Amino acid sequence: ISHIDNQANAFFMMIPRQGYAPTPHSYVPNTSLSASINLDEEVKLTNTRAERNLQESLAELFSIIITIDELEKAFLKDAIPEAEYTEICERSLRQYKALLAVETIANEFGDLETFKAKWDLEAPRATERIRVGMPSTTIDRAPSASTPAPSASNNTSGVLILEATQEFITFLDAVKLGLLSKDQLHPLLSDVIQSVNRVTDQDFENRGKIVQWLITLNQMRATDELSEQQARELELDIQQAYQGFRRTLT
Repeated sequence: ISHIDNQANAFFMMIPRQGYAPTPHSYVPNTSLSASINLDEEVKLTNTRAERNLQESLAELFSIIITIDELEKAFLKDAIPEAEYTEICERSLRQYKALLAVETIANEFGDLETFKAKWDLEAPRATERIRVGMPSTTIDRAPSASTPAPSASNNTSGVLILEATQEFITFLDAVKLGLLSKDQLHPLLSDVIQSVNRVTDQDFENRGKIVQWLITLNQMRATDELSEQQARELELDIQQAYQGFRRTLT
């Protein structure tokens, strides 16, 4: 009997033993797999350079949206000088538009609302600023009672008035020549509002139409074009805005 017991003990000694009581769903570590994993090795989230560049670009867009939102909050609280706000906002909007001008990035990004929903991003102030496409300081000019309307008798003011007039004429000529895509008209109309703001901070008749057309153009894709009807309305609105601007100078 002792001989049989010795053989049984030897058999059971050869069976691998678990260090815990087995259950129907017990996990048995795979030692060969564990040995092949290097915990110090960097995990690659992308397989190609193109994929990596795309992910980096999307991350930059995420960062830009957050930056604009925080910038708007700071400006509303008077926590940042107007000039600094304008500079940072313009730069951020340029970067945002430049990234989305790349087709592969634009396709993956979709639209702003889709991107925000996908990444659970709350940025209401940035959403509005991106929709408008220009800093608040450019769009909303607060009238100053202490600043008189500029006069052409002043050399500096005369130059600024001339520049603003030329920007109006250049834009209207572009519309008449049939340059109706966003990437053709938006920069020219941006030049109009900026040149006008350098001349006067006073509101004038139909100035709001310049702003509304800037927003309309900004929401179009770069290659989208205005219809003939829209082009006629745009030309008329900007002509009326130009006349309103001229009346502030008299």
